[in-house]
Amino acid sequence: MHLDLDVLAWLPTNPPVRRPTDQAYETIEYFIKENDEWVMEGCYTDLLELVKPFATEAIFMNLPVQLCQENAKNRAWEPHKYESKEAQDANLPMLLEWISGYEDRNDELSYRAHRMLFEGFDGKKTEIKDLRP
Repeated sequence: MHLDLDVLAWLPTNPPVRRPTDQAYETIEYFIKENDEWVMEGCYTDLLELVKPFATEAIFMNLPVQLCQENAKNRAWEPHKYESKEAQDANLPMLLEWISGYEDRNDELSYRAHRMLFEGFDGKKTEIKDLRP
């Protein structure tokens, strides 16, 4: 089973507001208990720290910023996040700007936080720096 943490991290408000961590964790805990095998995807180190004790493997998609921006431009519509492809694309300039600051930020969504989370994980670890075969 797959759980996209974007869905848990934000309240459905406009503009979006972060969901309290304890509320998100209740859903994460339930998801883990209900699924023997699972994958969680997201960039929220505050939520991933809660998942760490239950995880057997961590994959750090540590791609160059330019490649992340290209992936964002070419992503398929995510109907679980946006009511339409047009609504998703309207968010693209903000997303590209946010990605550009990844290495400079110092919050739970930054390279520094992701590096610390990854280095502190005790299970199997894989770091992906390139998508080319």
